[in-house]
Amino acid sequence: MKRQNFEIENDRIRELYLKEKHRESERFTRRIDLSWSVWMFGLEPIENSLERLKRNRLDFVELKGDVSMEVEKVRSALERYDMAISGVCGLFSPERDLSSPDVDISKRAIEYIFGEIDFLSKFGGKYMIVVPGAVGRPEAIDSQELERSAKNLKTCAKAFSARRVAAAIEPIRSAEVSIVHTTGEAIDYIASVDEPAIAHLNGDIYHMLNEERHIGRAILECGNRLVNLHIADSNRDAPGKGMIDIDTVIMASYLVGMNRPGRFLTFEPLGPYPDPYVLSTQPCNVDVMEKLVSDSVSYFREREEIVRSL
Repeated sequence: MKRQNFEIENDRIRELYLKEKHRESERFTRRIDLSWSVWMFGLEPIENSLERLKRNRLDFVELKGDVSMEVEKVRSALERYDMAISGVCGLFSPERDLSSPDVDISKRAIEYIFGEIDFLSKFGGKYMIVVPGAVGRPEAIDSQELERSAKNLKTCAKAFSARRVAAAIEPIRSAEVSIVHTTGEAIDYIASVDEPAIAHLNGDIYHMLNEERHIGRAILECGNRLVNLHIADSNRDAPGKGMIDIDTVIMASYLVGMNRPGRFLTFEPLGPYPDPYVLSTQPCNVDVMEKLVSDSVSYFREREEIVRSL
């Protein structure tokens, strides 16, 4: 039987992984640093969230881009559980939108970025996820959205550079935003900003599944720009609970150097919720999240060891 196209692409990535691992084995020695995006824990105190993550052998956490978080409370929790911040998941809505023609709305987005950079720099976090458009507004306002967004983000470049925080552009599926849906479009967007400090990508397996021809190939296209990769399965459940080929994701991630210090694979499974975004404003369902964390970490590490043994 003739193999399907996605199987052929999987085989190509596997062959490249084995070739590079044989050629430069030391580059594949270090394991990937795993992190967890805590916004789906909702209103749960940060101390409770970090205790759960540490118990499941995680050393890094991606914070929700919430400007109201108390610095000392976060610092105390991090020290207590010996954890570090990987980065912050920026929250860009129609009321906080870099691409908006409304000057007040775009200014709000710029000021929000400045505030999050300042907050993140207090903890040595490596990246801030930036969405060029507004999550929750898939309809275009006009044909100038990309130009406005790039121009507005450009004003933040010096702040990113001064605080040594990477601006990680995240492509989001077209059902949720009006611009920048694919890796290629994100790379073009970075080029239009034209600032050395705006040069990185945040990949997301779920959005790639919706917009890319092949997830592994999209990860390779990101290349050295990829500073963080959000992972969940095809149904936004824990890895291993859906149809994503996790082994190919792992191989592609190693090929682009995601096992280097300062690069992260961050879990973002959302569990059995029809509208996942309500999670950020709801009390945490502890039983559901306990299982989600445990299943995600254990399955990924199991598959990672299998891939590393090839």
